[in-house]
This record gives sequence, C-alpha cells and structure tokens, in this order.
Amino acid sequence: MSPVSLKVSVPFCSFRKANAREFLESERFPPPATVYGFLLSLVGEEDRRSYIGTRIALALLNEPKSSLLLRTMWRVKNRKLPSGVGANKRPDYQEVLSGLMIGVWVDEGPLAARIKTVREHPESIDRFGGLSLGESRDLVNDVYFEPPWAGECRWLVPDEKGQYPLPVWVDHVGSKKTVWMQFSVENGVLEQPEPKDKRWIHIKPANDLSL
Repeated sequence: MSPVSLKVSVPFCSFRKANAREFLESERFPPPATVYGFLLSLVGEEDRRSYIGTRIALALLNEPKSSLLLRTMWRVKNRKLPSGVGANKRPDYQEVLSGLMIGVWVDEGPLAARIKTVREHPESIDRFGGLSLGESRDLVNDVYFEPPWAGECRWLVPDEKGQYPLPVWVDHVGSKKTVWMQFSVENGVLEQPEPKDKRWIHIKPANDLSL
C-alpha cells in the first residue's frame, strides 16, 4: 500500500525544550517521538515497540501563536509533606502554542495500514482516553485523513548540521536511552515525499541500529 497522510490541528500544546527549567520554553515543531505517540493513540496501540522502523515526515502548516502561562509545578522536596503542599510545589512559567496545524505522512507499512483501517472502519478500533499531541491536556481538535495538499509549508528535515535537536525515541525510565537527532527546517511545497526523500524520519530506539 502507499503512504498515508493526515492533517492535524491542536488548539493548545507545548513541547518542552530538553534543557528548560524555570522557564519551560516550547519547541516550535512537535518532536517526531511525540507525533509517533499520537499515531499510536490514534490507532489504539498500547505497545510503542509494535511499529519500530516506521518512517514519518512532518510539515508545519502555519505559525502558531505563543503565550506565556504561570502554572504550579509539583515536585518532591519534603517527603513528610503531601504532593503539591508547601515546598513540594513552585510556580513556573510555561510557553504554550495555540492554533498549531501540522501535516503528517506515514510511509507504507503496518502502521500506515492500521491508520487506513481507522479511516475506513473506525468501529473496529479499540482505544480509550482523549487523543493528544504530547501531554494529556494537549488535546487534538481535528484529524483529516488524506486531505488535498496544496500550498507551501515548513518541513522538519533530518540534518546532522541542523540547529534543532529533537527526540525520535524517548526513554521513559530516566533519559539515558532517549534517541536524539539533529534537524533543520526548510521551506517547501506540500507534497508526499518520494521513497528516498531526505525528509523521512526513522522511528527507532537506541539499541536498534539496523534501521
């Protein structure tokens, strides 16, 4: 089968930069690992290793607006106190994006086939919870399957000399095995990438060097 494509809109979201602390600055592009998690949630897959080796391509369709929020962050400083009480909470500033719209292409393979099933037979998919792009509060508003593509966009492109380090696989127990890649952002037209196009991004963990 051929690749599948999705147009996704998210009213509010944030993709925290790795080194952000007191000011939780957001990336302007959703990391590939975050988009992969969204795709798994879309098809109702709980095992994230089920589709290792999937290739995706990502395009930013607009320039989301940025806002600064003051929020309370929970932490553990005093084990004698409950969570979120006294020293176990602190104010932090977080950057939030609004009105994000992205294009997602999933190369042919098992995950693309399952996404096609979601479109054609949604009653056959067993999933639960809200559909988010990142944190559970970052709920997706719209998903358009195989929309007509036209116009210009900004592509996220793997580039060893790129200035944007983003995770393609996240180690949820610590961070030692998180896989990072360098990316650049290039202007271009909305189109399905060719099989050998440099815009394809491999989703793989650190110990899978065969892909």
